[in-house]
Amino acid sequence: MRKSLGRHLERLLTTSILDWKPITGGDTSNAYRIQTTNKAYFLKTATSPQALELYQAEKIGLQQLAATQTIAVPKIISVEQFKGGAFILMEYIDGKRPNSKDFEHLGRQLAQLHLAPVSTVKFGNLTDNFIGPLPQYNSWNSDWATFYVLERLEPQLKHAFKNRLLTKGEIPETGILMANCSSLLTQVSPSQVHGDFWSGNYLINKTGKPFAIDPAPYYGHSAIDLAMSKLFGGFGRSFYDAYHELIPPLDNQKELEDIYQLYYLLVHLNLFGIAYKSQVTQLLHRYF
Repeated sequence: MRKSLGRHLERLLTTSILDWKPITGGDTSNAYRIQTTNKAYFLKTATSPQALELYQAEKIGLQQLAATQTIAVPKIISVEQFKGGAFILMEYIDGKRPNSKDFEHLGRQLAQLHLAPVSTVKFGNLTDNFIGPLPQYNSWNSDWATFYVLERLEPQLKHAFKNRLLTKGEIPETGILMANCSSLLTQVSPSQVHGDFWSGNYLINKTGKPFAIDPAPYYGHSAIDLAMSKLFGGFGRSFYDAYHELIPPLDNQKELEDIYQLYYLLVHLNLFGIAYKSQVTQLLHRYF
């Protein structure tokens, strides 16, 4: 497949491929740095049945973030089905290890993304998308707490129960989820969110310019991106200081971080198994 795909890419790019180097690309794809006579490109390929749908959603998500004109995203060259699989080809961002100034720029641009004007007063998105390889549902709802329970928590809880990762007794009833989330998630206006904002989903190029990658976007509570950013180590103090210069921390910031991290921990439970169960059950017991 690689040889035939290489020929296809050369025709697509109207140039010769000089080098094809495997790089880290996540859990669902094979990733490569493609060097041509003109420039470098980033290529992801997969042969799973949903590969094309995943890459199309990634393209739409990147375009959605780009439309805010706040944080840069890689330019998409092509998304195509190819010989029983699919690929996504985009510009290659030559990254560097971020310093405190880079984190400051990233924090400010995330806040600007969250402050960007939106054309809806509801929560959701025009289409469903994915969180990793799992479906993420985005049906419109005028109430944030209801959206968060029905479109975020319940699908993951049901998935965990189906796969015997949680028992029926460990899963709160819908009414309890609704009541407790309604008391915590108040006075929320929709913001454009990245949706999966952890340390693997941004890049800083050689000039210090931040780029967002692999989004799972929708219109939701801006605090959900901050919660995800802190789940696996955080981004450094300058990031959060710069962010909060534009969007001050909320009075119940810690509770919000817990509630929103629950969603991502459920996703990780469903993807990677019982290593994440104790964190999930602790949060379920604490809040529900």
